[in-house]
Order: sequence, then C-alpha cells, then structure tokens
Amino acid sequence: MIVEREKWNNIPLLHIYPEGKKNESLHTAVFFHGHMSAKEHNLHYAYQMAEKGMRVLLPDAHLHGEREEGLDEVQMSLRFWEVVLTSIEELAYIHKTIHEKQWAKGELGIGGTSMGGITTLGALTVYPWIKAAAVMMGAPNYVQLAKAQMAQFESKGFKLPITDEERKQMLATLARFDATKNKGIFNKRPVFFWHGEQDTTVPYSPTFSFFKALKEEYEEVPEHLHFMGEKEAGHAVSRPGMLAATRWLAEHTAE
Repeated sequence: MIVEREKWNNIPLLHIYPEGKKNESLHTAVFFHGHMSAKEHNLHYAYQMAEKGMRVLLPDAHLHGEREEGLDEVQMSLRFWEVVLTSIEELAYIHKTIHEKQWAKGELGIGGTSMGGITTLGALTVYPWIKAAAVMMGAPNYVQLAKAQMAQFESKGFKLPITDEERKQMLATLARFDATKNKGIFNKRPVFFWHGEQDTTVPYSPTFSFFKALKEEYEEVPEHLHFMGEKEAGHAVSRPGMLAATRWLAEHTAE
C-alpha cells in the first residue's frame, strides 16, 4: 500500500490506498485521531482497511499534529470542543473534495478513537451521507460531557475564560451535535462501538447506555448496531477491538 502526505485546503492528512489504485474509485473511510494525538498514530487502522482494498484518509485535527500551536495540555483541554466542532466542519470539505476527485466508490465510512470517536458521533447527527461508523472510546453526550469538564476545571481552581452567556451559547451549540438528543438521525446506519469498561478518561457507562437506547431505533436491522466492550480494558483500544472496527468499516462501507 501507499502512504502519501497531503494537504487539502488547510487540512494536513495522510492518504493511504492500495498500490496502483490512487485514481480509482475505492470504498473510502475517514478516521479521526484522539486528543493530544496526531494522524500518524492511527496508521494501524488505515493499514488494516487498505489491506481490504479501501482508501483511508487520516486528517490532523485543529491544533494537533502539523497544526499544533505549542499549547500546553490545560490550554488544549479548554479548546477541546473547538477542535471537535472544527473536525466535524472540515469533514464536509473532505467529503466534497474526494467526490470532486472521483476517488470515492459510494459514500464514506467514518471512525475515530477517543476525541475522534466523539467527533464521529457528532458527525453522524449532521451528515446523512455517512455510510457506516466505528466509534472507539467515544461519547455521544456532548452537553453532559462539556458540563462535567467545566465542573472539573472549576473544582481545581481554574476560572474558565467565558461569560455565563457564552457558556449558555456553547452548550446550546453542542446540543445540536449531541447524539443522545438526536437518536432518530442515525437512520439505522451501521454503527460499531468499542469501549473498555475500566476507561476513566471517557467513561464507559454513558456510551453503553446510549447504545442500549439506540437499539430501539435499530429493531428492523439489529445487525447494523454492535457494541464490543472489554471488562479489563481502560482508555486504550485492544488489538481485537481495532481488528473488529476496521472489518466493520470495510464490510459496511462496501454494502
């Protein structure tokens, strides 16, 4: 397979595809990395999918990888939702560009780890063209998660650099992408979840509860919804989880 470093508009990304097939129409996936990570850290996902004949795009999120601005971990955490929403917005540009190049066979599969999984769930609420998704350690409950993050900062003595009105507006914006408030929008599209039960970074319970609630929407096609939990796993995807996720995206993006 071939790995090319490209830049689409202002989005640095790795473009992975089977050798000799760059300009062919291929089933395609976009895969998002986690917080404080970068596109290169998900090459093992891309490898598995390219081995199955897919094209894979690994973008650097805003403020990450080639786009980093020297911010420390606290500064990055304060801008977490800015990063997530920017990735969701930029996915529309990636989608438009790959179809202009006629590189995509059908619509795109989407996936991601941690922050990338959170991004994936938000994208599902606004882009009906997403064909299938793999959510690794993601969370659908944007509003609840943002409130918990703000409470955690304030409990440590940090004063958030926003007014009460700005906080209210931010939560209203996040509600538009909150999958717990938009379950019907999933429209029975294939979605795979992986989550470690010992995860203390992105808690397991809210995501599993969402999955159980979502099952009602999938009664006609239960095979389109799958949750893979691992009792001893924390905030790190196991090899079986990675293999299951890439197999899911390859199979369901090609349907």
